[in-house]
Amino acid sequence: MRQLIMSPIAGVVMALALTGCNGIPKKDPDFAPMRPPVIPIPEPDNGAIFQAGFSQELFTDRQARRVGDILTVNLVENLSGTSTSETAVDKANNTNITNPTILGVSPEFDLPSGLPLAVTKALNLATTLTSTSTFAGESDAAKANTLTGNISVTVVEVYPNGNVFVRGEKRLTVNEGREFIRLSGIVRKGDIQADNTVDSTKIADASIYYVGEGQAADSNKMGWLARFFNSAIFPF
Repeated sequence: MRQLIMSPIAGVVMALALTGCNGIPKKDPDFAPMRPPVIPIPEPDNGAIFQAGFSQELFTDRQARRVGDILTVNLVENLSGTSTSETAVDKANNTNITNPTILGVSPEFDLPSGLPLAVTKALNLATTLTSTSTFAGESDAAKANTLTGNISVTVVEVYPNGNVFVRGEKRLTVNEGREFIRLSGIVRKGDIQADNTVDSTKIADASIYYVGEGQAADSNKMGWLARFFNSAIFPF
């Protein structure tokens, strides 16, 4: 008996736990970027003075081009969207079936006695069906997001075509509030400016997360019970 009682309770607790999860959304593999094929690079011949991968160019811009180099990303995200929808559906049906004639006779019958006279007398097979359905729906949504600032990231991988995959994180703690920014994506070498910066709008497959932690962020979150009543698993 105790096991039968605990099973529904465990199911409700698990559902509430899943409802309260607000983790970073997973990437859709159908939108993954196409990476160039890997071309084997021959081993460099290092000399007594020159060492491959450690050279410093004197007459070129110091742009991030090797694994471990630092690149500054200018966050210039400004997205807005508006959606308006209105639907109206009206449907009416009216069906009349007259009393049929069978072998020249229109059937009529009486119900057993004991019912009101208007109900028991002069009944036939004539039928009338009428139905009316009306639906009206309207929705209006608007959303705007703006993110400005900058974050320094490092080169994680260099592709054979010159593009670089960058990734980095910045954390900021002020009093009881903690915030962090995570960014990753693919940068084209030609989009890197002379001061070794690139705009976030020019990063392919960009993933930008700006998340807050601590008491200030928790005060803006809905409680777990309220999230349950506003989730899709709530049956009403």
